[in-house]
Amino acid sequence: MTYCLAMRLDEGLVFLADTRTNAGVDNISTFRKLHVLQPAPDRLFVIESAGSLATTHEVLDRVERDLAAEGEHESLATVHHLFEAALYLGRLLREVAESHREALGADAAATLILGGQIEGDRPDILLVYPEGNYIRASEERPFLQIGESKYGKFMLELAVAAHVKLPAAAKIALTSMMMTARANLSVGPPYDLGVYRNGSLALDHVRVEADAPFLGELEAVWARHLAEAIEDLPDAPARP
Repeated sequence: MTYCLAMRLDEGLVFLADTRTNAGVDNISTFRKLHVLQPAPDRLFVIESAGSLATTHEVLDRVERDLAAEGEHESLATVHHLFEAALYLGRLLREVAESHREALGADAAATLILGGQIEGDRPDILLVYPEGNYIRASEERPFLQIGESKYGKFMLELAVAAHVKLPAAAKIALTSMMMTARANLSVGPPYDLGVYRNGSLALDHVRVEADAPFLGELEAVWARHLAEAIEDLPDAPARP
């Protein structure tokens, strides 16, 4: 299991992904699930992944192969719009999964979140399905989640409703991740956080390690304010 999220806000985009691929009492594995690609000066792509790690790695290898190949062909360096990049990645997803379907069946599937900007278009985020098609984040709910999404959804809805600035959105994303990790052992640190400001064609990104004091402080402050908020809630109705 995994948890990846992306938000499209007035000022830009926020991405956050965990790194856990399996979890047990004495066997925890981590791999990067947030990937940053800038194949040309006029474009920046962020790819987050959930599902088959092997499929994701092969898709990324094919992306790099296409970028390095000479001659006329489709790649992330030649697409003109973000939706074309989504269709390209979707085709690779479908081809890779199909090549392993006989051995793995549905376990070969992977899902991606693609975000970023190509100069001349607005920044955006899209969810690319294993079947190769995609959806955009809507204007009403401009965020996307893949993996273990249910526990952290409320926090993202809060960010969108409040039209928060990017620094606040990053805090909300990390709180969404913290709530998810608390509820599901298969989601966990290190976390990869990326913040993209509209038009910058550059991603500010940082890895938050499991032993980072920041995570303990985040949880402590959140718990304290949550307890204070509970005190302000109206009492449950008394029995007549």
